[in-house]
Amino acid sequence: PALSIRRFPQNRPNMEGLVDRGSLSPAMAQVLEVVVKARLNVLISGGTGSGKTTMLNILSSYIPASERIVTVEDSAELQLQQAHVVRLETRPPNIEGKGEITQRDLVRNALRMRPDRIILGEVRGAEALDMLQAMNTGHDGSLATIHANTPRDALGRVENMVAMSGVNLPARNMRSQIASAIDVVLQLERQEDGKRRVVSFDEVQGMEGEIITMATLFRFERKGLDNKGHVVGSHVATGIVPKFQERIVQRGLRLDPRVYRSDAF
Repeated sequence: PALSIRRFPQNRPNMEGLVDRGSLSPAMAQVLEVVVKARLNVLISGGTGSGKTTMLNILSSYIPASERIVTVEDSAELQLQQAHVVRLETRPPNIEGKGEITQRDLVRNALRMRPDRIILGEVRGAEALDMLQAMNTGHDGSLATIHANTPRDALGRVENMVAMSGVNLPARNMRSQIASAIDVVLQLERQEDGKRRVVSFDEVQGMEGEIITMATLFRFERKGLDNKGHVVGSHVATGIVPKFQERIVQRGLRLDPRVYRSDAF
């Protein structure tokens, strides 16, 4: 027999702790805080054990306490600090194959609960279509995680999952929905030295023909390994000012555009 225990630390990590450990730069942390407060839709992508759930917990801490949050998970792992949280959890079928409650059922149900934000522990199936429709119909500021190796792969996986829902949408219409629903893709990676880092911070900018256009705002520039096997590199800004900067200003939030410059920090 094998027993697997998924255990979370009692001292919950915060954004300052991630910056101190080199998981991301101070500029990235500053932008992420404003992104959540400005109610942009964020997709957190990465492999198994890359820290997606931890990042989701940290980002959720920036959600104002006055907002109503509905979480949808396979198994309850999120540890939200807000008072007004409705937790929904899937249920497997019984021995007779009845009584199953899927993530898609829960996402549909969540829309009837008048949530300010919907948080999906992980997108893994046909519920991707309902998630996109929720993001496109007034549920701004939603957060979700997905298994993928690159930001582009993450959007490709969402597209494949929408196809699994059985709805026969033309490829262009499907990609248009994805481009208008998701604002930011955050790529995490657990590297050889065991450290979890944000390796890419991308903005989804829209459609160009049949292709979803993306812009990398920050990335981890890897230079190699040192003598002890630690990854050598640093987080750099690309200098691109994102389109969502205007939306941040409209919501009355302050973020100096110089934060996107490589020499800001």
